[in-house]
Amino acid sequence: MTSFQTRIAGTGHFLPERRLTNHDLEKMVDTNDQWIRERTGIYARRMAEDGIYTSDLAHEAAKIALETAGISARELDMILVATASPDQPMPNTACVLQAKLGAGNCAALDISAACSGFVYGFGIADQFIRTGAMKNILLVGAEILHRFVNYKDRETCILFGDAAGAAVLTRANPGEDSKVYSSHLHANGEIGDLFVLPAGGTKIPISQKVVDEGLQYVRMRGREIFKHAVRTMSDACQEALDKNGMKAGDVAWIIPHQANLRIIEAVAKHFEISMEHVIVELEDTGNTSAATIIVAMDRAIRDGRIKRGQNIMLTAFGAGITSGSLFLRY
Repeated sequence: MTSFQTRIAGTGHFLPERRLTNHDLEKMVDTNDQWIRERTGIYARRMAEDGIYTSDLAHEAAKIALETAGISARELDMILVATASPDQPMPNTACVLQAKLGAGNCAALDISAACSGFVYGFGIADQFIRTGAMKNILLVGAEILHRFVNYKDRETCILFGDAAGAAVLTRANPGEDSKVYSSHLHANGEIGDLFVLPAGGTKIPISQKVVDEGLQYVRMRGREIFKHAVRTMSDACQEALDKNGMKAGDVAWIIPHQANLRIIEAVAKHFEISMEHVIVELEDTGNTSAATIIVAMDRAIRDGRIKRGQNIMLTAFGAGITSGSLFLRY
């Protein structure tokens, strides 16, 4: 059976203009700029205006990625949207995005793996391309998380923002150097209660009681999440190196989920890689869940840090609890 290689043909990202800074939060909740910076590395996060939806952010990022790739929406075989904040339960956000792009009759699917969504989506897309089932896949990570945040809860409201990033993944031509070495996807549902959005599903449908008790907002156990995030992302990176017979020194850049600077630094230390080889882009975006990795990656591609032929490690951790890594040659 013929096996093909997957390459990133183009990337793009989009951030809403509205910013919520640490100084703005000081007026809303018991916190301050120094406290937030020291614990998270975040100064500001972006917030979509009323009337703007996750599919709108995805649309803007996707247009940039498609233009960069030189591929039309009509040439897509599949659209994958990784999101924990879809426009609505049905139809999925990928179908809404398909209509906005005018992409025609391609497959369209949402991926629900929270902050690991982009890594999960990349692994899924690689399998379709690798086997020859599909040639061109648009992968988007998009979130409007601020609408699920309680701005009276200091532990969560300092973290999350809105953004979208997109990558066009295609079948590499013969002789091209780009490829996915391997992907490694995991989950541990037994500790899924560390990060939850309680209401909105069949377990707790939306009601007045839900609103009164604030069950429509995310809840997290930060200290325990920190510990598991560092361990699982480090383990997933090591798994990828072991699979491919490589060492940390063979990695030009690691792009971890941009949740918290302390977590990123701890992963780099555990992985024994210098922070000079870690992409960090969260100071002015905050944690944008499934969008963080591709937003950080697109920024690093556009400013010249990431170059063709370099080995790149993506790794993430999210609610579920999901985790994983994807190792590629850009």
